[in-house]
Amino acid sequence: MEKEQYLTVTALTKYLHRKFSADPYLNRVYLTGEVSNYRRRPRHQYFSLKDDGAKIDAVIFQSAFNRLKFELEDGMNVLVVGRVDLYEPSGNYQITIEKMEPDGVGALYQAYEQLKEKLAKEGLFGAPKRALPYFPKRIAVITSPSGAVIRDIITTTRRRYPIAQIVLFPAVVQGEQAADSLVGRLKEVNARGDFDTIIIGRGGGSIEDLWPFNEEKVARAIFESQIPIISSVGHETDTTIADLVADVRAATPTAAAELATPVLADEILRIKQDRLRLIQSYQAMVKLREQRLHKLQHSYVFVQPNRLYEGYLQKLDNYSTKLKQVYRENILQKMRTFSEVQERLQSNSPKEKVLLSEQRVIQLQKELLNSMKNYLGIKEKRLVKVASSLDMLSPLRVMNRGFSYVTVDDHIIKTTSDVKVGQEINLHLTDGKITAEVTKIDGNEK
Repeated sequence: MEKEQYLTVTALTKYLHRKFSADPYLNRVYLTGEVSNYRRRPRHQYFSLKDDGAKIDAVIFQSAFNRLKFELEDGMNVLVVGRVDLYEPSGNYQITIEKMEPDGVGALYQAYEQLKEKLAKEGLFGAPKRALPYFPKRIAVITSPSGAVIRDIITTTRRRYPIAQIVLFPAVVQGEQAADSLVGRLKEVNARGDFDTIIIGRGGGSIEDLWPFNEEKVARAIFESQIPIISSVGHETDTTIADLVADVRAATPTAAAELATPVLADEILRIKQDRLRLIQSYQAMVKLREQRLHKLQHSYVFVQPNRLYEGYLQKLDNYSTKLKQVYRENILQKMRTFSEVQERLQSNSPKEKVLLSEQRVIQLQKELLNSMKNYLGIKEKRLVKVASSLDMLSPLRVMNRGFSYVTVDDHIIKTTSDVKVGQEINLHLTDGKITAEVTKIDGNEK
């Protein structure tokens, strides 16, 4: 077959483009799918529409995009109307969207939001972040060994801080095995314990490509790490669960390396500047101390030490003069007070009062004696009267007329039944007592 019979790629592409443009079924297509790999651009928007079995590139130009009534987000399920065409420079077919409406939320995006809400409630996002060491010695990088991430990190670190050691821990960063691979590497680095910082991440991609970094097991492994972690997953607009849990999020691998390391040249320059400032400060301090020493050496304290106490002597004289003056004034005041008190005492002398009181006492004594005499006279008369009355009633007066009374053992005998024959009795008379023995008892017949 001759060469002229072979088509060029451009010719074939143009032919297919005309086929796509002429096909009436492709000029008006109604399509439903999930928005994937969407990032807001200044003018026209480029992304993909996908379902479980296929994916198609999509573009919506600025005029149509400005007519949207909602905020387009990655992971949304949408209903679109557009035309299918072939993009000649890349040879890919795509749908140019004219109208678009939301149709629920994609499964992956919904799972992302649910896990995000769960971990937020558990405090994984709001927990205190660990500070990155300023001068790391060893940095562990968990990523794909064949991607651009490790090359960018190595390049940036060598440029900024070449004394730091970069150790790659190869990991699967896409697919079903990626989550377990990432968790295993994180545990391995922490088990070794000889690293200052961990950088974990991968390059950009769709939400499916980045999904291992949205897995719960990866998020918890990052949270449990004892070593500070920098997460660099996807592009600047991609935010994964790993980014939210990590101590620091970097937009790109280069940014991650910049966050992990200082610029060695800047640090050396800063050390030199600090050294120079320290020397200058020390010199200035020494000079200041020398000036102070010179000033002190020529101070009057050392040149004329007597001037130290001259002022105190003058103050002492002043205080002595004031003390004498105050003392004299105090004495004069006390003397004036004494004179006033003495005058008041003389004007209120108690001598007259004492004389009057003595006369009053003598008078009261006389009155007291008279009152006592009168009182005793009255009492004496009453005593004589009472004695006379008692004497009239006294049994002695009866006994003077020849009567007596009989007792036995100090008990008065009133009847004949109170005594017995042969019993001793006492007869009481006015001038004494007679003891007798009962020989006979004659009782009253009555």
